[in-house]
Amino acid sequence: MVSRAGSSRPILATRVAFFIAGALIATWAPMVPFVKHQALLSDGTLGVLLLTLGLGAMLAMPLSGSAAARFGCRAVIVASSTSAALLLPSLVFLPTPAWLFVGLPLLGFAVGMLDVTMNIQAVMVQRRSIRPMMSGFHAFFSIGGFAGAGGASFLLQAGLSHATATLTAAGLLLLLLVTTARHMLAEGGEGDSQGFALPRGPVLLIGIACLIVFLTEGAMLDWGALFLNLVHSAAPASTGFGYAAFASAMTLGRLLGDRIVRILGARVIILAGGICAALGVTLAMLPLPWPLPLAGFLLIGLGCANIVPVLFTAAGNQSVMPANQALAAVTTVGYAGVLVGPAVIGFIAQASSLRTAFACIALALIMVAFIGPVVGAKEQSRKPA
Repeated sequence: MVSRAGSSRPILATRVAFFIAGALIATWAPMVPFVKHQALLSDGTLGVLLLTLGLGAMLAMPLSGSAAARFGCRAVIVASSTSAALLLPSLVFLPTPAWLFVGLPLLGFAVGMLDVTMNIQAVMVQRRSIRPMMSGFHAFFSIGGFAGAGGASFLLQAGLSHATATLTAAGLLLLLLVTTARHMLAEGGEGDSQGFALPRGPVLLIGIACLIVFLTEGAMLDWGALFLNLVHSAAPASTGFGYAAFASAMTLGRLLGDRIVRILGARVIILAGGICAALGVTLAMLPLPWPLPLAGFLLIGLGCANIVPVLFTAAGNQSVMPANQALAAVTTVGYAGVLVGPAVIGFIAQASSLRTAFACIALALIMVAFIGPVVGAKEQSRKPA
């Protein structure tokens, strides 16, 4: 049995891994306009480049489980975090189309490898504890996102160049990694190094549920502001409050999530979360005066907050597939929602309306609400060994 004292350092190290993953991508976001201008990219070329970032991540995710099993979580997390931190400033130092077409997929690959491996470590650390903690880990990803975007913007506002700002951010993240890396798990979880396996049985259902939730998150980011502008006639300067409400509610929900999961149990979290998020989408669609639709975005954030952490725990605890392969498969399927979801919403909006597209999201979230009992989401993580 691992004592609380003995497991506190791996817990902290896992939180740091999630924080770094969130901060890395968020630090890139404020640099996109600068890179577009410096590289003389058209909107279409930029769109293709950003797509390669996601494709690089999706290419890495299926391989991550076997990499963790072969080399251990610590080695993969350190290698992928270091690679991403070094690639990030290079894209700003050398914003040429040729390097961007090489560097962005590599950055996506590194972040995708980090994403899966940190979740594998999170499942292992949680098993050694006497309480749920997956929601708290994912909260640190959100906190890292706020810190990365906010910190980069602050450095730019302070007068630093884009290259210096990204180099400073990358250096701070590497310093944080160095101070905690030795407390990460040397082992790599259950399974072997045979490579990617297609999701099957409950793992496939878990992946579909994650896809829907990730699609919802992508919709809030890419379409939320436009939805408030077109459907509710909100002023363009105010439409950003929609995603801010969603992201703040999701972060708060995850910070409180471990305690809520411990009290209510995993099945209730999925059921209540899916219904809450679906009600939020429905509320956002009602013809309410501004700013009442923002309450819908808050409900969406609260509802979605803990579904994915609970589902990742379920993927790590099921017995149909090795945990590493299951987590790699679930992450890959789920991430497809982020990659293709906004485009699907656009197609539906083009064929009908943006309101119809959001109604489809609400129906999909209702499906998620009833997946918990079907996939047999466990009420608690496995007992400590």
